[in-house]
Amino acid sequence: MAGNAREVALLTLSACNRQGAWSDLSLKKNIRAAGLDSRDAALATRLCFGVLQNRLLLDFYIGKFSTVKPERMENKVLNALRLGAYQMAFLTRVPVSAAVNESVDLVKRHSKNSRSPGLVNGILRSMARNIDRLPTIPEEDPVSYLSVRYSHPEWLVKAFLEALGPVETERLLALDNGEPPTVAQVNRLRGTSEEVLVSLREEGAQVEPHPWLPDCLTLTGGGDLENLTAFREGRIYIQDAGARLAVLAADPKPGMSVLDACAAPGGKSFAAAIAMGNQGKLISCDIHAHKKSLIDAGARRLGITCLISAVQDGKAHRVEWEEAFDLVMADVPCSGLGIIRKKPDIRYKDPAPLAGLPAVQAAILENVSTYVKPGGVLLYCTCTLQISENENIVTAFLDRHPEYTLENFTLPGPVGEIPDGMVTLWPQRHGTDGFFFAKLRRRADNV
Repeated sequence: MAGNAREVALLTLSACNRQGAWSDLSLKKNIRAAGLDSRDAALATRLCFGVLQNRLLLDFYIGKFSTVKPERMENKVLNALRLGAYQMAFLTRVPVSAAVNESVDLVKRHSKNSRSPGLVNGILRSMARNIDRLPTIPEEDPVSYLSVRYSHPEWLVKAFLEALGPVETERLLALDNGEPPTVAQVNRLRGTSEEVLVSLREEGAQVEPHPWLPDCLTLTGGGDLENLTAFREGRIYIQDAGARLAVLAADPKPGMSVLDACAAPGGKSFAAAIAMGNQGKLISCDIHAHKKSLIDAGARRLGITCLISAVQDGKAHRVEWEEAFDLVMADVPCSGLGIIRKKPDIRYKDPAPLAGLPAVQAAILENVSTYVKPGGVLLYCTCTLQISENENIVTAFLDRHPEYTLENFTLPGPVGEIPDGMVTLWPQRHGTDGFFFAKLRRRADNV
């Protein structure tokens, strides 16, 4: 596929709408197929993510300047309009004329309707004439206003309002539409934070120590991380502070026997192995064989030898694993609503299938709990912010299993002491991904 950055963005957005493709995977595929250089790849990424982050707002603008409702437009025509509108409203360095002309050209190449170029040209030129006085969103209904302003579906806005109230909800929605920093953890098996910082800065990376999490670095400014010497030599791995904090709460030690039941791409397994000083046994599982390969590749790069990977369904029981592990970690499949800022299209997925997730999560927790030795620890975690997938799962499990109790823990920075053994990390409060985890201890007497 030959093309430029805008065409790659258009094809990716259209695939997300038409086929339900995930934007990050589709975008990478299309960038490779188009042979884009790093600069055009960065532009395609910004355009694609920018449209996804602001889709409802862009459709609101388009609808105000069009006699045809956005929902009645051809898929690629609507996405070409969104791309043009996004560039005009958000990318001030892109000339308005370029945004209009490029979108018209895209439609000429990708729409079978001969009237589409004229439609796109007319809508975008009307918007351009009013760019300094774009239509305002009515604020009478807070749910509708926040939904359109920050492009989150109303059902999700309502859930956040119920949990957080209006002020924090708006802060969270705004953060979801921002550009998250790249967070890297230092592999202490291969050097100190100070040594890694020097190496990264020598190669021009914009990097700072995390403000409150030890052996954690924040990188900004983009660039190809995998080309950095520190990455190639296995001295860092990418993992958000939230996931690292979950492992800190679990507190793996050298010589332990540890199971990571839902491990891919392996970040928590790597964090546990490093905390164990690469001493002990760590079995890292995923249900998909190709993800097992990802875990293996990451472990090799980091010099981790205590890790054994396996293809294993978290719901399928292994008799030989019963009461075999000092620590079992279960980062279960979830709705992913805590990582919208990294995967902006999550918000637009049909919420109906989410109703089936708690049953899957409960089944995995039920199964892997049998693998914990008396006196051992069971860590349950998700990257979502839904009580139905978090606290409710843990509470129901405890009602069925008196041999388990929640255990308090203390973490650095704004998280602090967690006396009830369960914590939800919120981006607007903690500066991490949205993340939940609970630490459960199996009674030593196994009552």
